[in-house]
Amino acid sequence: MSESTWVSTSMPYLTPREQGQPDAWGAEAAARGGRGSQRITQAGEVSARDDVAALLGLSVGDAVVVRRRIIEFDGEPCELTDTYYPAHIARGTRLAERGKIPGGAVSYLAQRGHIGVRVREDVTARMPSPEEREMLRMDRDEPVLRLSRVTLDGEGRPIQADLMVMPAQRQRLRYEIRIG
Repeated sequence: MSESTWVSTSMPYLTPREQGQPDAWGAEAAARGGRGSQRITQAGEVSARDDVAALLGLSVGDAVVVRRRIIEFDGEPCELTDTYYPAHIARGTRLAERGKIPGGAVSYLAQRGHIGVRVREDVTARMPSPEEREMLRMDRDEPVLRLSRVTLDGEGRPIQADLMVMPAQRQRLRYEIRIG
């Protein structure tokens, strides 16, 4: 059987950046001719909800660290992203603080010995909640895409879970497969 290689628009967000490189979103936005930014609205320890617990292989209510962000393109909100980490990885680190992490969280995790080698993504579509609609400045009849991603290390342990909500008509997800 031949080996397949997947390429997706998620790849830059899963790869640690070299020192001095901009974060993945900043680089992608610049390539599109714009400016990418993010606002961290919350960071710290919370209890894992059922969907987060399932992604991270934890029990509901276990401690996790979350970073909640509004992702913007040229100052306009384009995505809501909540990133969760097991508490034993992120408690007491920069991941639990509201400040920007130079090079991004994936690079920070790699520096601390947590390197993702496998990712599982699920994409669904639905109508946004009233809060999501307001935060993303959407019309009432616009659907969203919800992308959930879990990143696993070389031992198959979850090290990060992302839950993203994006206006469907403003997004393009690309997946390419190389066979053989």
